[in-house]
Amino acid sequence: MSDKTYFIILFDGFCNLCNGTVQFIIKRDSNYKFKFASLQSQIGQSLLKKHNLPINEIDTFVLIKENKYFIKSKAGLLVLKELNWFWKISYFFIIIPKPIRDFFYDIIAKKRYKVFGRKANCMLPTASISNRFI
Repeated sequence: MSDKTYFIILFDGFCNLCNGTVQFIIKRDSNYKFKFASLQSQIGQSLLKKHNLPINEIDTFVLIKENKYFIKSKAGLLVLKELNWFWKISYFFIIIPKPIRDFFYDIIAKKRYKVFGRKANCMLPTASISNRFI
């Protein structure tokens, strides 16, 4: 992958919804465009600092490509745009104004632990997908 441009997704390693989202992306990313790191990991913290994002209390996942970062609904839609054909169609929702998209994103983000639960420890990738994590 060294010659190939790829995206980095920083996710909440304790969040069941976030971990499920990572699994969802891995299964549908047949071109291996995405690499992953938890927000809580050393690399995650380093990338947050590099992009002047808060290292604590972040209620979003972060998508990084070529030194640019995206958060909230924009990050989610850009991920869907890069997945297999069916999911690309979801990028159509970009026409909804950002404040409206992010309003709904924020509601889910704030209630994610209550609704989906929280792990006691960050997710550890299995051997079959460990090469997808940095």
